[in-house]
Amino acid sequence: MIRVQEEDFDPGVELQKLSEGNLAIGGVCSFVGLVRDFAGGEQVSAMTLEHYPGMTEKQLEAIEKQAQDRWPLDATLIIHRYGRLEAGERIVFVAAASAHREAAFEACHFLIDWLKTEAPFWKKESAASGDHWVEAKTSDDDATKRWDQT
Repeated sequence: MIRVQEEDFDPGVELQKLSEGNLAIGGVCSFVGLVRDFAGGEQVSAMTLEHYPGMTEKQLEAIEKQAQDRWPLDATLIIHRYGRLEAGERIVFVAAASAHREAAFEACHFLIDWLKTEAPFWKKESAASGDHWVEAKTSDDDATKRWDQT
């Protein structure tokens, strides 16, 4: 399931809903991404995320399907927020549920690596020196490339 939204989410509630009633699930792995209060040695007060509705959901659905095709998953969930988020607020939630923990761990890791590099979101950090668009990082690209080999 994919949700792109402005409003916050409760990870506990989302995890409960993800596995509720499915007794075949043996493990759920999740990741919550937060807005940091620093970047590049500078204090950051907020981050603004922009996206193209429709295109974003289509891209997220494609990567979710890839994860479901690669691992025996019972359920997946990707929630990505947009709009202005203050330092400490939740940005993203990814969860993968499977009968076996290894599939849940790998799928969750795969999904968040892909989101960092391929999801069509544009991020602008607000700092004392002004607003700055966040540049892509080679280390994130390298993390995503490792999944091409498996």
